[in-house]
Amino acid sequence: MAEATIRTRGLTRRFGAVTAVDNVSLSIFPAEIFGFLGPNGSGKTTTIRMLCGLLKPSEGEAEVLGLRVPQESERLRKHIGYMTQRFSLYEDLSVKENLHFLGRIYSIPRRARKTRVDDQVRRYQLGPLLTQRAGTLSGGERQRLALAAATLHQPQLLFLDEPTSAVDPETRRRFWESLFELADGGTTILVSTHYMDEAERCHRLAILDQGALVASGTPRDLAQEIGVQVVEVEAREPHLAKTVLAGSPGLVNVTQLGSRLHVLLDKEVEQPVKMLQALLDRHGATARVTPTAATLEDVFVVATR
Repeated sequence: MAEATIRTRGLTRRFGAVTAVDNVSLSIFPAEIFGFLGPNGSGKTTTIRMLCGLLKPSEGEAEVLGLRVPQESERLRKHIGYMTQRFSLYEDLSVKENLHFLGRIYSIPRRARKTRVDDQVRRYQLGPLLTQRAGTLSGGERQRLALAAATLHQPQLLFLDEPTSAVDPETRRRFWESLFELADGGTTILVSTHYMDEAERCHRLAILDQGALVASGTPRDLAQEIGVQVVEVEAREPHLAKTVLAGSPGLVNVTQLGSRLHVLLDKEVEQPVKMLQALLDRHGATARVTPTAATLEDVFVVATR
């Protein structure tokens, strides 16, 4: 197996009495898109900031691209890109001015800088926007500019902190196509998100809850190893069926999806389909119960309950 691009052991960060990141150990490998999935306040951003060398861990250690952080963070910063939750480029500068300014910050030689900027403009379709001030761009245009800026110096490792939180589904889809192109070219990507469909696109992911790592693996493995039974209830009156199911023994969660209910039950429940069908029939709730496969959202519910 290739040497890990990121390796942490017992990574912990406290802010006073609050533990924001609690004993996180993980490994991320070259050219992998690794996802951090978790609710707001779960420790995703704090972990990323420690891995970038922007925050000092309270305990534990981290090695990124073979460098210890935060001890060797200055050397590390030349080899990483970081796209924050909020647009962080200069809003009063044009698209072109932002890219050339960052090229100078990254110490890219002048001739190479012009070529690099031109390449990024083509790749991220920024040509019509070159003279437009960054502050006047739409959400999707800002996102393209931010990604072009974060990868201008061709980093080995790219950190993306909830990069698609303010854009529409079509823009998100195109953004992920760009990420796969970067990964195919050898870039390792760590992306935090709270969108299930984005988490499913990752090669592997970690679920964080209240600062702790509660599950990790490929999306498929996590769904197969969920540790609960999953059934689907198609009901004529979903609200009535949901009320009836609230009294089911071993119930973990019920989620309504249109006229269907997605039901999670403890492994110990015997013959769950037969048991739920009898319960619904007994209360006059017309419904059909069938076993079904777990989704990543199911995994998230179980891991964070």
